[in-house]
Amino acid sequence: MQKVLVIFRKQMRDTFKNKTILIQFILFPLITLIMENCITVNDMPENFFTKLFAVMYIGMAPLTAVSSVISEEKEKNTLRVLMHANIRPWQYLTGVGMYVWTICMIGAGLMSVNLPSEQRLFFLGVMAAGFIISILAGACVGIFSKNQMMATSVVMPVMMVFSFAPMLAMFNDIIRKGAVVFYTQQLKNIFDEMAWSAVSGKSIVIIIANTMVFILLFAVLYRKKGLE
Repeated sequence: MQKVLVIFRKQMRDTFKNKTILIQFILFPLITLIMENCITVNDMPENFFTKLFAVMYIGMAPLTAVSSVISEEKEKNTLRVLMHANIRPWQYLTGVGMYVWTICMIGAGLMSVNLPSEQRLFFLGVMAAGFIISILAGACVGIFSKNQMMATSVVMPVMMVFSFAPMLAMFNDIIRKGAVVFYTQQLKNIFDEMAWSAVSGKSIVIIIANTMVFILLFAVLYRKKGLE
């Protein structure tokens, strides 16, 4: 645990040096607060922008952050140094994942300020689960990529699918039918209802299936490529 916390603190310092990653963490919470408080449209669903941007935040920030961190440190040989310093791969990945999850949850907390108090715990619980899945997906991209440029090329289409498909599905039936297999679409459906009683078995099965796919893919990529 001590080594995991060392990685956690290291990533915190690195984030303030890397403005690209820092912006990803604060962009969506900031936009959400601005849109919810400055834009009013007739017949617009309650907390429309919070629910919409929450899904986009899940599909974008943790995924790109984790892939960027891992690929950058691979490229700069930082990981090799850490491995020689007796930091085990699972300790490194746990530290990075914990850090990204914690920062994203802070952002989720800011996004929830416009919600009724009785919905905030539900909202944060769903966000927490979504962040974990996206962190797994980002780790897959980071391990697969040889350098940061390759990681950016790979993560962009993945990020676009997971973050924008739920939004486009609201306006297109064909996209809605295709997006149903993605965990972000299921999270969007859950956010629309904002109640545990409305969470369907189908949504849970699809979310679990997405999680298992990323875990399996991570295991295969790690066994094939490793961190170094």
